Amino acid sequence: MIEVRGLNKNFGAKRAVDNLSFTVREGAAYGLLGRNGAGKTTTIRILMNVFREDSGEALFNGVPAFKESVRIGYLPEERGLYPKRTVLEQLVYFGQLKGLSKKTIEAEVKAKLEEMEATEYLNAKLQTLSKGNQQKIQLAASMLGDPEVIILDEPFSGLDPINAQVLKNAVRRQAREGRTVIFSSHQMSQVEEFCDDICIIDHGHAVLEGNLMSIKRGYPRDLIYIETEGIPGQQGTEDSGAYNILRKQPYVLDVSHKGNGFLVRLDDPAKRNLLLRTLEEEDARVDSFYVVEPTLEQIFVEKVGAADPADEEEKPEQPPGKGGKKSNAFVNLTTRKFKKLGGMFTK
Repeated sequence: MIEVRGLNKNFGAKRAVDNLSFTVREGAAYGLLGRNGAGKTTTIRILMNVFREDSGEALFNGVPAFKESVRIGYLPEERGLYPKRTVLEQLVYFGQLKGLSKKTIEAEVKAKLEEMEATEYLNAKLQTLSKGNQQKIQLAASMLGDPEVIILDEPFSGLDPINAQVLKNAVRRQAREGRTVIFSSHQMSQVEEFCDDICIIDHGHAVLEGNLMSIKRGYPRDLIYIETEGIPGQQGTEDSGAYNILRKQPYVLDVSHKGNGFLVRLDDPAKRNLLLRTLEEEDARVDSFYVVEPTLEQIFVEKVGAADPADEEEKPEQPPGKGGKKSNAFVNLTTRKFKKLGGMFTK
Protein backbone atom coordinates (compact mmCIF):
# COMPACT_ATOMS: atom_id res chain seq x y z
CA MET A 1 0.00 0.00 0.00
CA ILE A 2 1.14 3.55 -0.79
CA GLU A 3 0.22 6.35 1.60
CA VAL A 4 0.86 10.03 0.98
CA ARG A 5 0.22 12.13 4.09
CA GLY A 6 0.35 15.92 4.19
CA LEU A 7 3.07 16.05 1.53
CA ASN A 8 4.73 19.42 0.78
CA LYS A 9 7.44 20.34 -1.71
CA ASN A 10 8.70 23.79 -2.69
CA PHE A 11 11.00 24.91 -5.48
CA GLY A 12 12.11 28.34 -4.40
CA ALA A 13 9.01 30.47 -3.96
CA LYS A 14 6.81 28.01 -5.87
CA ARG A 15 4.91 25.38 -3.91
CA ALA A 16 4.64 22.36 -6.21
CA VAL A 17 2.93 20.04 -3.72
CA ASP A 18 0.68 21.48 -1.02
CA ASN A 19 -0.45 19.31 1.91
CA LEU A 20 -1.27 16.44 -0.45
CA SER A 21 -2.77 13.22 0.91
CA PHE A 22 -4.04 10.07 -0.79
CA THR A 23 -3.90 6.27 -0.42
CA VAL A 24 -3.27 3.65 -3.11
CA ARG A 25 -4.41 0.13 -2.26
CA GLU A 26 -2.09 -2.76 -3.05
CA GLY A 27 -2.94 -4.31 -6.40
CA ALA A 28 -5.20 -1.40 -7.41
CA ALA A 29 -5.18 0.72 -10.56
CA TYR A 30 -5.02 4.35 -9.40
CA GLY A 31 -5.49 7.54 -11.41
CA LEU A 32 -3.37 10.57 -10.44
CA LEU A 33 -4.97 13.43 -12.37
CA GLY A 34 -4.45 17.14 -12.78
CA ARG A 35 -3.81 19.73 -15.44
CA ASN A 36 -0.31 20.94 -16.30
CA GLY A 37 1.57 22.25 -13.27
CA ALA A 38 -0.76 20.61 -10.76
CA GLY A 39 2.01 18.71 -8.95
CA LYS A 40 1.66 15.20 -10.42
CA THR A 41 5.21 14.81 -11.70
CA THR A 42 6.76 16.17 -8.51
CA THR A 43 4.66 13.73 -6.45
CA ILE A 44 5.76 10.83 -8.64
CA ARG A 45 9.41 11.83 -8.25
CA ILE A 46 9.04 11.92 -4.48
CA LEU A 47 7.54 8.41 -4.55
CA MET A 48 10.52 7.28 -6.65
CA ASN A 49 12.98 8.95 -4.25
CA VAL A 50 14.25 11.33 -6.94
CA PHE A 51 13.24 14.23 -4.66
CA ARG A 52 12.82 14.37 -0.91
CA GLU A 53 9.68 16.00 0.44
CA ASP A 54 10.04 19.20 2.51
CA SER A 55 7.47 17.90 4.98
CA GLY A 56 4.82 15.23 5.24
CA GLU A 57 5.30 11.57 4.39
CA ALA A 58 5.31 9.25 1.40
CA LEU A 59 5.09 5.65 2.65
CA PHE A 60 5.35 2.19 1.11
CA ASN A 61 3.69 -0.31 3.45
CA GLY A 62 4.22 2.08 6.35
CA VAL A 63 7.93 2.72 5.62
CA PRO A 64 9.16 6.10 4.25
CA ALA A 65 9.79 5.96 0.50
CA PHE A 66 13.38 7.13 0.87
CA LYS A 67 14.12 4.21 3.22
CA GLU A 68 12.13 1.41 1.62
CA SER A 69 13.60 -0.55 -1.28
CA VAL A 70 10.59 -0.97 -3.57
CA ARG A 71 10.87 -2.30 -7.10
CA ILE A 72 9.27 0.39 -9.29
CA GLY A 73 8.68 0.24 -13.02
CA TYR A 74 8.40 3.71 -14.54
CA LEU A 75 7.15 4.81 -17.95
CA PRO A 76 8.04 8.53 -18.22
CA GLU A 77 6.14 10.97 -20.38
CA GLU A 78 9.44 12.02 -21.95
CA ARG A 79 10.81 8.81 -23.39
CA GLY A 80 14.23 7.56 -22.30
CA LEU A 81 15.39 5.05 -24.90
CA TYR A 82 18.43 5.08 -27.18
CA PRO A 83 17.45 5.52 -30.85
CA LYS A 84 20.66 4.12 -32.39
CA ARG A 85 20.73 0.92 -30.34
CA THR A 86 18.81 -2.27 -30.92
CA VAL A 87 15.82 -3.12 -28.80
CA LEU A 88 17.58 -6.19 -27.38
CA GLU A 89 20.73 -4.26 -26.44
CA GLN A 90 18.98 -1.60 -24.44
CA LEU A 91 16.41 -3.83 -22.76
CA VAL A 92 19.23 -6.12 -21.61
CA TYR A 93 21.03 -3.01 -20.34
CA PHE A 94 17.99 -1.76 -18.42
CA GLY A 95 17.41 -5.24 -17.01
CA GLN A 96 20.98 -5.41 -15.73
CA LEU A 97 20.57 -1.99 -14.10
CA LYS A 98 17.59 -3.48 -12.26
CA GLY A 99 19.76 -6.33 -11.00
CA LEU A 100 18.63 -9.13 -13.31
CA SER A 101 21.17 -11.89 -13.82
CA LYS A 102 22.81 -12.39 -17.22
CA LYS A 103 21.49 -15.95 -17.27
CA THR A 104 17.82 -14.96 -17.10
CA ILE A 105 17.68 -11.45 -18.54
CA GLU A 106 17.47 -12.29 -22.24
CA ALA A 107 14.64 -14.77 -21.67
CA GLU A 108 12.71 -12.14 -19.67
CA VAL A 109 13.29 -9.52 -22.36
CA LYS A 110 11.88 -11.85 -25.00
CA ALA A 111 8.90 -12.70 -22.79
CA LYS A 112 8.06 -9.01 -22.28
CA LEU A 113 8.37 -8.30 -25.99
CA GLU A 114 6.07 -11.24 -26.74
CA GLU A 115 3.56 -9.81 -24.26
CA MET A 116 3.75 -6.48 -26.11
CA GLU A 117 3.49 -8.22 -29.52
CA ALA A 118 6.86 -6.76 -30.47
CA THR A 119 9.23 -9.75 -30.79
CA GLU A 120 9.83 -8.95 -34.47
CA TYR A 121 11.69 -5.81 -33.40
CA LEU A 122 14.17 -7.61 -31.12
CA ASN A 123 17.20 -6.78 -33.27
CA ALA A 124 15.88 -3.58 -34.84
CA LYS A 125 17.31 -0.17 -33.97
CA LEU A 126 14.79 1.89 -32.05
CA GLN A 127 14.90 4.78 -34.52
CA THR A 128 13.46 2.51 -37.23
CA LEU A 129 10.26 1.89 -35.22
CA SER A 130 7.06 3.90 -35.26
CA LYS A 131 6.21 6.06 -32.25
CA GLY A 132 3.61 3.55 -31.13
CA ASN A 133 6.03 0.62 -31.28
CA GLN A 134 8.66 2.65 -29.42
CA GLN A 135 6.05 3.20 -26.73
CA LYS A 136 5.51 -0.55 -26.48
CA ILE A 137 9.27 -1.10 -26.06
CA GLN A 138 9.33 1.56 -23.32
CA LEU A 139 6.50 -0.21 -21.49
CA ALA A 140 8.33 -3.54 -21.80
CA ALA A 141 11.37 -1.87 -20.18
CA SER A 142 9.22 -0.61 -17.29
CA MET A 143 7.92 -4.13 -16.59
CA LEU A 144 11.36 -5.77 -16.36
CA GLY A 145 12.53 -6.98 -12.98
CA ASP A 146 9.16 -7.95 -11.50
CA PRO A 147 8.19 -4.46 -10.23
CA GLU A 148 5.86 -4.15 -7.25
CA VAL A 149 4.61 -0.75 -8.41
CA ILE A 150 4.27 0.45 -12.02
CA ILE A 151 3.94 4.18 -12.66
CA LEU A 152 2.72 5.18 -16.11
CA ASP A 153 2.94 8.84 -17.16
CA GLU A 154 0.76 9.50 -20.25
CA PRO A 155 1.05 5.86 -21.38
CA PHE A 156 -1.39 6.12 -24.32
CA SER A 157 0.23 9.14 -25.97
CA GLY A 158 0.73 8.56 -29.69
CA LEU A 159 -0.78 5.07 -29.78
CA ASP A 160 -3.16 3.93 -32.49
CA PRO A 161 -6.21 1.92 -31.33
CA ILE A 162 -4.58 -1.48 -31.95
CA ASN A 163 -1.38 -0.69 -30.04
CA ALA A 164 -3.41 1.02 -27.32
CA GLN A 165 -5.33 -2.24 -26.84
CA VAL A 166 -2.08 -4.22 -26.59
CA LEU A 167 -0.87 -1.84 -23.90
CA LYS A 168 -4.20 -2.05 -22.04
CA ASN A 169 -4.07 -5.84 -22.04
CA ALA A 170 -0.51 -5.83 -20.70
CA VAL A 171 -1.36 -3.38 -17.92
CA ARG A 172 -4.47 -5.35 -16.94
CA ARG A 173 -2.32 -8.47 -16.58
CA GLN A 174 0.02 -6.58 -14.25
CA ALA A 175 -2.91 -5.50 -12.07
CA ARG A 176 -4.40 -9.02 -12.02
CA GLU A 177 -1.05 -10.31 -10.77
CA GLY A 178 -1.31 -8.00 -7.77
CA ARG A 179 0.93 -5.13 -8.84
CA THR A 180 -0.07 -1.58 -8.02
CA VAL A 181 -0.46 0.56 -11.14
CA ILE A 182 -0.53 4.37 -11.00
CA PHE A 183 -1.73 6.27 -14.06
CA SER A 184 -0.92 9.92 -14.63
CA SER A 185 -2.78 11.08 -17.72
CA HIS A 186 -4.88 13.76 -19.38
CA GLN A 187 -6.86 11.13 -21.30
CA MET A 188 -9.80 10.80 -18.95
CA SER A 189 -11.58 8.06 -20.90
CA GLN A 190 -8.53 5.79 -20.59
CA VAL A 191 -8.19 6.45 -16.85
CA GLU A 192 -11.94 5.90 -16.41
CA GLU A 193 -11.66 2.53 -18.14
CA PHE A 194 -8.78 1.33 -15.95
CA CYS A 195 -8.83 2.94 -12.54
CA ASP A 196 -10.73 1.89 -9.42
CA ASP A 197 -9.68 4.96 -7.43
CA ILE A 198 -8.58 8.48 -8.37
CA CYS A 199 -7.03 11.61 -6.96
CA ILE A 200 -7.53 14.95 -8.74
CA ILE A 201 -4.80 17.44 -7.89
CA ASP A 202 -5.07 21.20 -8.37
CA HIS A 203 -2.33 23.65 -7.40
CA GLY A 204 -0.53 20.94 -5.47
CA HIS A 205 -3.36 19.68 -3.27
CA ALA A 206 -6.11 17.08 -3.64
CA VAL A 207 -9.52 18.47 -4.57
CA LEU A 208 -11.13 15.03 -4.93
CA GLU A 209 -9.95 11.59 -3.85
CA GLY A 210 -11.62 8.21 -3.52
CA ASN A 211 -13.34 5.34 -5.31
CA LEU A 212 -14.46 6.43 -8.78
CA MET A 213 -17.74 4.51 -8.71
CA SER A 214 -18.65 5.94 -5.31
CA ILE A 215 -17.76 9.45 -6.50
CA LYS A 216 -20.06 9.11 -9.49
CA ARG A 217 -22.89 7.76 -7.37
CA GLY A 218 -22.56 10.76 -5.12
CA TYR A 219 -23.93 12.97 -7.90
CA PRO A 220 -27.70 13.45 -8.39
CA ARG A 221 -29.20 10.47 -10.23
CA ASP A 222 -32.04 12.45 -11.80
CA LEU A 223 -30.94 12.27 -15.45
CA ILE A 224 -32.28 9.24 -17.35
CA TYR A 225 -31.52 8.01 -20.86
CA ILE A 226 -34.40 6.21 -22.60
CA GLU A 227 -34.69 4.46 -25.94
CA THR A 228 -37.95 3.03 -27.22
CA GLU A 229 -38.68 0.75 -30.13
CA GLY A 230 -39.69 2.64 -33.26
CA ILE A 231 -38.98 3.49 -36.86
CA PRO A 232 -35.33 4.50 -37.51
CA GLY A 233 -35.12 8.24 -38.03
CA GLN A 234 -38.21 8.89 -35.87
CA GLN A 235 -36.79 7.72 -32.55
CA GLY A 236 -35.63 10.57 -30.38
CA THR A 237 -37.65 13.19 -32.26
CA GLU A 238 -40.34 15.45 -30.91
CA ASP A 239 -42.91 13.80 -33.20
CA SER A 240 -42.64 10.40 -31.54
CA GLY A 241 -45.28 9.09 -29.15
CA ALA A 242 -42.74 8.42 -26.40
CA TYR A 243 -41.71 12.08 -26.41
CA ASN A 244 -45.31 13.17 -25.84
CA ILE A 245 -45.77 10.64 -23.04
CA LEU A 246 -42.66 11.91 -21.29
CA ARG A 247 -43.60 15.57 -21.63
CA LYS A 248 -46.98 14.99 -20.00
CA GLN A 249 -45.57 13.67 -16.73
CA PRO A 250 -45.69 16.35 -13.99
CA TYR A 251 -42.42 15.16 -12.40
CA VAL A 252 -40.46 15.44 -15.68
CA LEU A 253 -38.58 18.74 -15.77
CA ASP A 254 -37.05 18.46 -19.22
CA VAL A 255 -36.89 16.14 -22.24
CA SER A 256 -34.30 16.42 -24.99
CA HIS A 257 -33.40 14.03 -27.76
CA LYS A 258 -29.99 12.41 -27.98
CA GLY A 259 -29.00 9.85 -30.60
CA ASN A 260 -31.86 7.37 -30.90
CA GLY A 261 -33.38 8.23 -27.56
CA PHE A 262 -34.14 10.87 -24.95
CA LEU A 263 -32.46 12.50 -21.99
CA VAL A 264 -35.06 13.02 -19.27
CA ARG A 265 -34.52 15.21 -16.20
CA LEU A 266 -36.68 14.32 -13.17
CA ASP A 267 -37.59 16.50 -10.20
CA ASP A 268 -36.83 13.57 -7.90
CA PRO A 269 -34.44 10.65 -8.68
CA ALA A 270 -36.74 8.28 -6.75
CA LYS A 271 -39.43 8.73 -9.44
CA ARG A 272 -37.50 6.91 -12.16
CA ASN A 273 -39.33 3.64 -11.35
CA LEU A 274 -42.63 5.48 -11.66
CA LEU A 275 -41.54 6.78 -15.06
CA LEU A 276 -40.66 3.29 -16.26
CA ARG A 277 -44.05 1.93 -15.11
CA THR A 278 -45.81 4.79 -16.90
CA LEU A 279 -44.02 4.00 -20.17
CA GLU A 280 -45.00 0.33 -19.86
CA GLU A 281 -48.64 1.23 -19.14
CA GLU A 282 -48.65 3.46 -22.22
CA ASP A 283 -47.36 0.51 -24.27
CA ALA A 284 -44.10 2.27 -25.12
CA ARG A 285 -41.72 -0.59 -25.85
CA VAL A 286 -38.59 0.38 -23.92
CA ASP A 287 -35.25 -0.85 -25.30
CA SER A 288 -32.97 1.08 -22.95
CA PHE A 289 -33.50 2.85 -19.62
CA TYR A 290 -30.60 3.88 -17.37
CA VAL A 291 -29.27 6.61 -15.11
CA VAL A 292 -26.75 8.88 -16.81
CA GLU A 293 -23.73 9.35 -14.57
CA PRO A 294 -21.18 12.13 -15.07
CA THR A 295 -18.05 11.18 -16.98
CA LEU A 296 -14.65 11.52 -15.33
CA GLU A 297 -13.91 14.36 -17.73
CA GLN A 298 -17.01 16.25 -16.56
CA ILE A 299 -16.03 15.69 -12.92
CA PHE A 300 -12.47 16.84 -13.64
CA VAL A 301 -13.61 20.07 -15.31
CA GLU A 302 -16.03 20.76 -12.46
CA LYS A 303 -13.26 20.38 -9.87
CA VAL A 304 -10.38 22.20 -11.55
CA GLY A 305 -12.11 24.39 -14.15
CA ALA A 306 -10.90 25.24 -17.64
CA ALA A 307 -7.16 25.34 -18.25
CA ASP A 308 -5.48 28.61 -17.32
CA PRO A 309 -3.01 29.81 -20.01
CA ALA A 310 -0.82 31.16 -17.20
CA ASP A 311 -0.34 27.64 -15.81
CA GLU A 312 2.90 26.00 -16.84
CA GLU A 313 3.99 22.41 -16.81
CA GLU A 314 5.89 21.49 -13.69
CA LYS A 315 9.57 22.25 -14.08
CA PRO A 316 11.31 20.79 -11.06
CA GLU A 317 15.00 21.24 -10.46
CA GLN A 318 16.99 20.37 -13.58
CA PRO A 319 20.41 18.72 -13.62
CA PRO A 320 23.17 21.32 -13.89
CA GLY A 321 24.48 22.11 -17.33
CA LYS A 322 23.89 24.64 -20.09
CA GLY A 323 20.62 24.78 -21.95
CA GLY A 324 19.07 21.95 -19.95
CA LYS A 325 21.58 19.43 -21.33
CA LYS A 326 22.77 16.56 -19.19
CA SER A 327 25.52 17.61 -16.82
CA ASN A 328 29.04 16.17 -17.01
CA ALA A 329 28.29 14.34 -13.79
CA PHE A 330 25.35 12.59 -15.47
CA VAL A 331 27.37 11.74 -18.59
CA ASN A 332 30.27 10.38 -16.52
CA LEU A 333 27.91 8.30 -14.39
CA THR A 334 26.21 6.87 -17.47
CA THR A 335 29.56 6.12 -19.13
CA ARG A 336 30.77 4.30 -16.03
CA LYS A 337 27.60 2.19 -16.02
CA PHE A 338 28.04 1.33 -19.70
CA LYS A 339 31.65 0.25 -19.11
CA LYS A 340 30.66 -1.79 -16.09
CA LEU A 341 28.17 -3.68 -18.24
CA GLY A 342 30.82 -4.64 -20.75
CA GLY A 343 30.86 -1.61 -22.99
CA MET A 344 27.58 -2.45 -24.65
CA PHE A 345 27.06 1.20 -25.51
CA THR A 346 30.06 3.15 -26.78
CA LYS A 347 30.31 6.59 -28.28
